Amino acid sequence: MTPGFVPDPAVLLDRACGAMLGLAIGDALGATVEFMTPREIAAQYGVHDRIRGGGWLRLPAGEVTDDTTMTFALAEAWLAAGAEPDAAACARAFDGWMRAKPVDIGNTVRRGILRWRKYGSAEAPQSEDAGNGAAMRCLPVALALYGAPEEDIVAAADRQGRVTHHNPLTDAATRSVVRMVQAAMGGGGIGAVIAEAHALVAEQPAFVFRDRRCENPSGYIVDTLRAVFQAMDGNDGFEAVLVDIVNRGGDADTTGAIAGMVMGALCGETGLPRHLRQAVKAAVRGKCVRLATELLALSPGYRARLAEDAVLAD
Repeated sequence: MTPGFVPDPAVLLDRACGAMLGLAIGDALGATVEFMTPREIAAQYGVHDRIRGGGWLRLPAGEVTDDTTMTFALAEAWLAAGAEPDAAACARAFDGWMRAKPVDIGNTVRRGILRWRKYGSAEAPQSEDAGNGAAMRCLPVALALYGAPEEDIVAAADRQGRVTHHNPLTDAATRSVVRMVQAAMGGGGIGAVIAEAHALVAEQPAFVFRDRRCENPSGYIVDTLRAVFQAMDGNDGFEAVLVDIVNRGGDADTTGAIAGMVMGALCGETGLPRHLRQAVKAAVRGKCVRLATELLALSPGYRARLAEDAVLAD
């Protein structure tokens, strides 16, 4: 849904930076307990509520995984193009990311990039593999196209996603995450975010989330978003949502990243818990702020609001 109201530019910038930093926080927090069950998390940590590193990847405290670094790769492709990157530019960005030897890479992502290298095909064939890799990295679409027509947003979300993932559930979910971030940036509050979740359920009933608690969510996009929706629907504030979602275990870096970007867009950079923000590696924090700032500067909504304010100031 294209925002009808564009907040003050400074507020928008705060929320854009909050979204990018929130993604990194959720990724770093969740990486420690990725692939663990809730029972295992409780036995080892009680409640996992701080960024401490470790996990199966043995990360240093404050380091992030593929969720954040793929988002960075897509953001850099967007900025290099100065506009929406085409599918080939997205594929080249992801190929470069893979050649840099990331700490982790999902199987579907790997297959998509290898297909690009071998055949030059920047769109995966439609398949039954409804993974969450397209949704975890979609934040640049939300920021660079804030205030853009709905059809442009849908096309850009699908274009980057289908380089590696091409499934109706994944497509619908990725668009939904973009809409949730934009609803949060527009000032609609958690009510507007949950309304987008319900809109996805109306389109794809598999995502129904007001039923049994989704524990140990897998990389299947339905599990991922059902768990994220439940955490956002049942808790108040950034930290409570993030602690809830990562303590469900499973694909916790990705559920943490998606919940973090949406909740970060709600509270803004200034509303992020200081102890979590400061625990993320300084270089990652700096890159989050730079990329969010430059992506937002491309967006139609932000640019129109700046021009309107300039006219009013004359």
